[in-house]
Amino acid sequence: MLSDLQLRNFRCFESLGVELSPGFNFFIGRNGQGKTSILEAACVLLRLQSQRSSTLLPVVRFGEKSFAVSGHRASHLLDFRYSPLRRKVAFDHVEQRTLDEYLRIARVVSFANTDIELVRGGSETRRRYLDFLAAQIDPQYRPTLRAYERALRSRNALLKSPHPRPRELAAYDPPLLEHGAKLSEMRARLVARLAPVASAAYGEISGNAEILQLEFAPGHGGDFARELTESKPQELRLRQTVVGPHRDDIQMLVAAKAANQYASEGQQRTVVLALKIAQSRIFMTEEGTTPLLLIDDIFGELDPMRRNSLLQHLPPEAQKLVTATSMRWRENIGDGPVWELKDRALVRR
Repeated sequence: MLSDLQLRNFRCFESLGVELSPGFNFFIGRNGQGKTSILEAACVLLRLQSQRSSTLLPVVRFGEKSFAVSGHRASHLLDFRYSPLRRKVAFDHVEQRTLDEYLRIARVVSFANTDIELVRGGSETRRRYLDFLAAQIDPQYRPTLRAYERALRSRNALLKSPHPRPRELAAYDPPLLEHGAKLSEMRARLVARLAPVASAAYGEISGNAEILQLEFAPGHGGDFARELTESKPQELRLRQTVVGPHRDDIQMLVAAKAANQYASEGQQRTVVLALKIAQSRIFMTEEGTTPLLLIDDIFGELDPMRRNSLLQHLPPEAQKLVTATSMRWRENIGDGPVWELKDRALVRR
């Protein structure tokens, strides 16, 4: 488990420290007090990325130049310091040149009210879900994604220039195609691996009332190179790359119908819970690692049936950090320390 967490200049906190217990840890307080930031800090410490933001720059406290997070996991000291100019990752006081050993130590699953956007929102939300999961189970995924994103940014910057030159544009095609093909292949394999696990979780939560199907929808057809060439006129008109893995998506079907269009709100929330439970199960059963569960203010919003179903299907041995504005819903949830957050300080109740 994560036995403690220390923050400095992280979001709204100048400094904060907390001792954590196995099982449930509850953080309560009014909105805007920084409860979600504590969960985010745990994710940033263990995964070197935020579950809330695509970059870490917004995490730096206003007026400061850097942030730091640290804590102990499995008797190892983890320490991450970030500024726009430099990142320092230390494992047991030793600065790491590569991240493999550091990132191998923990897995994270995040639950939040905004997760409904996995069904209702645009494809970017679903790609981020895949990226967050894949980076935790495949050491090659993160560098492949970064390499593709670098090639895509450079190519799009050239397309946005006043007079893009075809020869310069063509120079970015090989890295885009190479890393893009690998990235889409990894995502396709992941969705195939995820689909039966999510379908089973959906059936358990819904009482097998309907069937959930997940299908990978690539951002290009079967011939990425040909489509990239054929899309050049459209690219020059729109000034951006229009085909590729940056448009990959997951098609979600409930009872053979598109979940974003035809599923009820209750069905959509069940899809979201099934996706997150599936993520936990992949870590547990296929990776052999108990994940840290970050549960951000969702128990008070779920109806009793879905709340109970979620609790029944979460790994019981997993450590859980839970935020809420009150504890009125806590019946039969589980025991654990309750911390109240007030004026940027934690007080144990």
